[in-house]
Amino acid sequence: MLNLPKDFLEKMSSLLKEDYDLFIKSYKSPKVQGIRINTLKIDIENFLNINPFHLESIPWVDEGFFFEEKDKPGKHPYHDAGLYYIQEPSAMTVGTVLNPKPGEKILDLCAAPGGKSTHIASRLQGKGILVSNEIIPSRAKILSQNIERMGIKNCIVTNESPENLSKIFKGYFHKILVDAPCSGEGMFRKNPEAIKEWNLKNVSFCADRQLNILNSAAEMLMPEGILVYSTCTFSPEENEGVIDKFLKKNKNFEIQRVNTYKYFDNGKPQWINSTNENLKNTIRLWPHKLKGEGHYIAILKKRDDNIYTTRKAKKIKPLKLKNNLKDFYDFCNNFLTKTPEGNYFLFGEHLYISPLEITDFTKLKVLRPGWHLGTFKKNRFEPSHALALSLKSTEVKNTIPFKSSSEEIYLYLKGESLKINAKKGWSLVLIDGYSIGWSKISNNTLKNHYPKGLRWNV
Repeated sequence: MLNLPKDFLEKMSSLLKEDYDLFIKSYKSPKVQGIRINTLKIDIENFLNINPFHLESIPWVDEGFFFEEKDKPGKHPYHDAGLYYIQEPSAMTVGTVLNPKPGEKILDLCAAPGGKSTHIASRLQGKGILVSNEIIPSRAKILSQNIERMGIKNCIVTNESPENLSKIFKGYFHKILVDAPCSGEGMFRKNPEAIKEWNLKNVSFCADRQLNILNSAAEMLMPEGILVYSTCTFSPEENEGVIDKFLKKNKNFEIQRVNTYKYFDNGKPQWINSTNENLKNTIRLWPHKLKGEGHYIAILKKRDDNIYTTRKAKKIKPLKLKNNLKDFYDFCNNFLTKTPEGNYFLFGEHLYISPLEITDFTKLKVLRPGWHLGTFKKNRFEPSHALALSLKSTEVKNTIPFKSSSEEIYLYLKGESLKINAKKGWSLVLIDGYSIGWSKISNNTLKNHYPKGLRWNV
């Protein structure tokens, strides 16, 4: 049994009343874990055909599956190939509730480590724009790595404050997700370290910060747009309380009903003494009622009532690279079946394709300005790991196919060279038909281009 804070226990006892004993009993149960299939790279049926794990469907997420602790999916090559994302089952609900549609412009404002962003991207299916933001630099780097691993092309990763973003993206997005930093009460079972950081004063601090983030998000949403607010805490001050205060200030927003599932509860306006009965249309996920941790979710819609005007965003201009692109085109002609097309953007020596409709982000701190194609070296172009992970086997001329059961794929992931009879030049390494990285063949030797920072040590 976890050593839960006394103030927390007293608070939950007063809130839950007859449900309190069941709630406390849930902390004696082992945490549950899930994977979410990355439908950008593989559809659900095809994954289940090659699935090496003991999976059980998560009822509220089509792409989600519980796995058993003995499976260890983080140590399987499919994880490195980006075929799935390991994500807490309750957290998967948020991406489903946001309901991204191909072609939409979406902002994930507090995105690290990337579970919800990668879920959004899989639903966008490469069409539209995703801006994934994280204010803490170290976490933004992890976010960028996960965007790369999942083979996402239409995402810009920023490292900015919500206030700075709102100056650039006024009324720009169809949908915004605010998965707000919180006191983390819902993660106590999953992450016992969160218990040490919890106190009542921090709950109040989090609530103030969440309201400020929501106010910035409101400025970036276009009329008739959808804003989804979520936390992984039970605290009413950070959930119904924040939404109640936000709505009192932002009269042009209204709560939309979240489609309930039998495992979900409605929000509790009485817990904050609110007269807004629409708070019952928000939802709570409880660890004693489902196989997952604690979550709160609210959907807000921005009415088009001309209270706020939308400023036309300045679009970023395509760069004219001409001579620089020659080496890139040579690479494409020699090794790809089709040249990637779009708005080329040079970021130092790195070549990207930025989403065509993206606003000018050059005044922001940007870690990843789109689809990373590769790097210009002296008299040559070297393809990126991001390009490899986003390509299908039919999009390259040369492939090196490995089975997940073979010794070669593990040697490749360790960074070793291999003797192989294959065509000279760049080849895409495949695991059971899905891309996992680059190799370069010379003199019947596979020269390993799997990134050094990702190589397996065992």
